[in-house]
Amino acid sequence: MRVVAPDGGQIGIKKLQEALWLADQLGLDLVEVAPNSNPPVCRLMDYGKYKYEQSVKSREARKNQTRTVIKEVKFKPKIGQHDYEIKRDRVLKFLDHGDKVKITIWFRGREMSRPELGLTIIDKLVDEIGDAAKVEQTPRQEGRNMHMVLAPVRKPVQRAEKTETEEDSDDVEPEAAAVESEPAAEQREE
Repeated sequence: MRVVAPDGGQIGIKKLQEALWLADQLGLDLVEVAPNSNPPVCRLMDYGKYKYEQSVKSREARKNQTRTVIKEVKFKPKIGQHDYEIKRDRVLKFLDHGDKVKITIWFRGREMSRPELGLTIIDKLVDEIGDAAKVEQTPRQEGRNMHMVLAPVRKPVQRAEKTETEEDSDDVEPEAAAVESEPAAEQREE
């Protein structure tokens, strides 16, 4: 078998007994990395340390993963204005939170013959939401329901901290106001 050193250098082709003896002398493990090659390739390494590094890498990869959540908001074609506004605000809240939103228009009975009522609600909603979302899936009719998916548009993070010049200007103004009020008080006493 071909033996590879821990630093990646080639040790050479050794018999199994010699490779195991070498690994034992160095206090390392002999790990087969390419069993199908001719001759098989084995590497000298600390296997426990290798497994630990792999688990750390996988944890870091999971940390950087984003989970996509799809929230659903249902409308009816003959929804009242106030109910519409509440549901619109709920859609905006979901989008601000970073979730995708599935808009469903639910048709009942004779409403099935008037899909343009649903399209009117969807168009109005998209116009009112504006730049907060983009249409990921256009509206389409499936049975008694019409579906559309909105995805949030990422906005740059705004800093809530004040800059030094703003802090300095805030500090100067109260002192100036106090100084200006003192002479006026002295004039009244005289």
